Amino acid sequence: MSFIWAIIAGLIIGCLARLVLPGKQHIPLWLTIALGVLGAVIGNALAGAFGVEDTRGIDWIRHILQIGAAAVLIAVIEPMWSRRSVNR
Repeated sequence: MSFIWAIIAGLIIGCLARLVLPGKQHIPLWLTIALGVLGAVIGNALAGAFGVEDTRGIDWIRHILQIGAAAVLIAVIEPMWSRRSVNR
């Protein structure tokens, strides 16, 4: 069941990260989910390093770090993906 939650969280985090970035990102949904999951893992690690992984109430800082990490990943991967698609 945790695998399904990871996919759902990856979808939400990846979509929010794409909203934060300017312009249109030409990557498929499966890549958005994968980068969202990876961003969530990196964001959780950063939150742990900063000591904010578990706070009272909603963990806003952790969620912002997750979305930020996913946005950086999308910003790095998207140009490579677009170039790959054009060269076919």
